Amino acid sequence: MVGTATSLAGGREADREFMRLALFHAARGAGRTSPNPMVGCVIVSPAGVVVGTGYHERAGEAHAEVRALAAAGRRARGATLYCTLEPCSHCGRTGPCAPAVAEAGVARVVAATEDPNPLVAGRGIAYLREHGIEVETGVGAEAARLLNAAFFVAMREHRPHVTMKVATSLDGRVSAAPGTRTGLSGAASARYVQRLRAGLDAIAVGSGTLLTDDPLLTVREVYCERPFTRVVLDRRLRTPASARVFGTRAFGPVLVATTGSACLRRPAAVSALRNAGAEIVATETGSWHEVLAALAAREIRSVLLEGGPALQRAAWAAGVVDRVIVIVTPHVLGVGGVPWDVPADLAGLITGVEPCGTDVVLVGDVHRAD
Repeated sequence: MVGTATSLAGGREADREFMRLALFHAARGAGRTSPNPMVGCVIVSPAGVVVGTGYHERAGEAHAEVRALAAAGRRARGATLYCTLEPCSHCGRTGPCAPAVAEAGVARVVAATEDPNPLVAGRGIAYLREHGIEVETGVGAEAARLLNAAFFVAMREHRPHVTMKVATSLDGRVSAAPGTRTGLSGAASARYVQRLRAGLDAIAVGSGTLLTDDPLLTVREVYCERPFTRVVLDRRLRTPASARVFGTRAFGPVLVATTGSACLRRPAAVSALRNAGAEIVATETGSWHEVLAALAAREIRSVLLEGGPALQRAAWAAGVVDRVIVIVTPHVLGVGGVPWDVPADLAGLITGVEPCGTDVVLVGDVHRAD
């Protein structure tokens, strides 16, 4: 006889503890699962023993539930399955998970949150209940949604999740003077940024930053498994074909986002950029909403917006910034430096503060995935 929910999981605190373990496993897929979400799964016997764990390791490969069920084998019968996202009920690149869970004889499923994908959206939970499985949702929901903020934004807003990153001096400046390249970040925070890049799908900069810094926009010093897309937002087609970023296409595609009218006005620039290896993305007005829609069509789920200040102001004004990362350095640039226009309500959005070598990293979530 199958026990009660309490005896199966050992109580509410046990539910939270096992879900934390599932979330730990889910995070192991960071930087490898896009455009899919990161998902972790833990299977616990009626005696409270973990008999199987799994996580979604790569897009196109087995889902977390399937891996955990394979690890548990016959011990899954009568067990409780903890999953950071509702088990899917449709066939994508892999088979559906909900039928596999039911066939394994799992007695109870604790899912942190429903899947925002309209192809699932509660259908997996409904399938499990129809097959006599007790289902509970909401345990660890906030952490699960935060972990997969990019996936939730993509499903609900039909655009990539945007993280705006800036490094400032102690007095709130981003460079010593207009058009001057100024290194501010210390070694530890520079590595932090490389890890951040490695976990996202794309990076975006404005043409002004490209002209001033001529950056490579690659992931360095840390491993990046998937191609990393570089996006230059350039409504005036000022990007030179000689820019260093075009020599790094082995790391991933380089897109120049502009307008159809700019392409008509400057066909020679378009030709030169294409010859350099750029992919031209022409929208009607070059607005943030149009550009992000074009990136979403390429299954880009997350974008790191690095600069410059004017581009970041435009993104903030357009309401498309989901997360803000501010690296505050000990430098003082003085009144001649270029100020970063701090959003008036940024202080109220800060969810994390941590030292990073000689710098301090502030993280704020603007749009919570709920």
